Amino acid sequence: MSDESTIRIDWKSCDARGLCAELVPELIKLDEWGYPIVQPGAVPKPLMGHVKRAAAACPTLAVHVIKTPKP
Repeated sequence: MSDESTIRIDWKSCDARGLCAELVPELIKLDEWGYPIVQPGAVPKPLMGHVKRAAAACPTLAVHVIKTPKP
């Protein structure tokens, strides 16, 4: 069994600045109000570094990378 990672948004913390979508446009788009819409599923390994940087750069710390067990 190996681990996969997914992106989670803490909606209570997010204030729709859009930095996450700028850093990972392949996986995060913005809705009409500027809130992130995350592509469902596991983060592809080649994008993991970008996703971690987006989580670290989020001004409200609303972006999280969650490890989930892969069956």
